[in-house]
Amino acid sequence: MSAISTRPKRPRFDVNGWLFVGPALALIAIFMVFPILHSLWMSFQSGLGMRLSFAGLKNIYRLFNDPLFFMALTNTFIFFLVQVPVMLTLALITAALLNNPDIKFRGVLRTAIFLPCVTSLVAYTVLFKSMFVANGLVNTVLINLGIVNVGIPWMTDPFWCRVMIIIAITWRWTGYNMIFYLAAMQNIDRSVYEAARIDGVPTWARFVSLTVPMLKPVILFTTVTSTIGTLQLFDEVSTITGGGSAGGAAGPGNSALTLSLYIYNLTFKFAPNLGYAATVSYVIVVLVAVLSFLQFYAARERKA
Repeated sequence: MSAISTRPKRPRFDVNGWLFVGPALALIAIFMVFPILHSLWMSFQSGLGMRLSFAGLKNIYRLFNDPLFFMALTNTFIFFLVQVPVMLTLALITAALLNNPDIKFRGVLRTAIFLPCVTSLVAYTVLFKSMFVANGLVNTVLINLGIVNVGIPWMTDPFWCRVMIIIAITWRWTGYNMIFYLAAMQNIDRSVYEAARIDGVPTWARFVSLTVPMLKPVILFTTVTSTIGTLQLFDEVSTITGGGSAGGAAGPGNSALTLSLYIYNLTFKFAPNLGYAATVSYVIVVLVAVLSFLQFYAARERKA
């Protein structure tokens, strides 16, 4: 008889293993799986508060005839299409600059750029509101430099209100994404750059042809997480424009209203319709799934 055949067979059901993972699985089922399935069921219901009744596809029909929903969807896509590429490009360039060993005070600069993402949301909101009011620091600097003749109406013009929100989000999250790029750059073998430098490859070409391709997995990760974060944008819009407060619109004419803020308003601000709010929530789920699939597909490894 061989040594393999005499080895004791491992039981298919190991009770000790299930005892270890059982509590975690129970918590996941209670706090993640059940809410997801319950919200899916609620998306087919309608009514005020908790007095819900099955409505079939009524919420989806309302979705296609809701101008406020389309406004929130349009604003969310504007923030996504403009802010995410700008922020990730700035983060990549900043990481490349601060990865240069010849730059002095690199540690201080890295900390200063990363600090906004750990700053209190209240302090951050007060700072931005004070900077972007009609006679604030931003307008004062622009007028003194001769860039504009009169102050820009950041808070009262729909276009400039969106620009202000994009600036605020970019300022807060660029440092967060920069840390991922910086960590990845420090793991690249320096001999690769030395070989390219000896071959006469200029600095910008080394960055485009060597650094960016080797950071592809990290760039994909930050793109997907930033996409999800932008589609769920709530905090900045709610606090800076006051869109989540009672009676307050998200910017002039709801020009900064996002899908997440609209869901909040449907649940807590307007006459509470939890069923319709759940339907709008699943729009974000579908958008995240579709955009993430497209980003993974675009970044896939292609066979030569």
